[in-house]
Amino acid sequence: MTKEIERKFLVTGDFKKHVIKRYKIAQGYLSVVPERTVRIRIRGHQGFITIKGIGNASGTTRFEWEKEIPVNEAENLLLLCEPSIIEKTRHIVPAEDNLYFEVDEFFGENTGLIIAEIELPHENSNFIKPSWLGEEITGKLKYYNASLSKKPFSNW
Repeated sequence: MTKEIERKFLVTGDFKKHVIKRYKIAQGYLSVVPERTVRIRIRGHQGFITIKGIGNASGTTRFEWEKEIPVNEAENLLLLCEPSIIEKTRHIVPAEDNLYFEVDEFFGENTGLIIAEIELPHENSNFIKPSWLGEEITGKLKYYNASLSKKPFSNW
């Protein structure tokens, strides 16, 4: 099992001129409980199953296990997921020190929500915050994709 260390922010400015890559994502959840989530994702032409554990007190670190699976299996598993599949475009924006922001632009019932996250090597890692980042939302459960699948942004 690996650890995922990330910080999340709302996006309030124009980030698109910095994008170096983008792809469509569809994802659903087979299980969403406080102790773990089991996610099925299709990213481009790849399928994945991911299990994430509960986060630490700050919300920056949690256990994550991910395995690539055939895309046709991911498509079939999405049919078994809880209602409300998340649809988004992920934009990759370079940061310093070989880090990247992953900026998710949501669609469907979450249209209008744009969240950036940066995966860090350590919880205390520093990084330069671009001007297009807004409020930090690290650890705020309502912004987790699993929460957005149950209570979409359009219903807030």
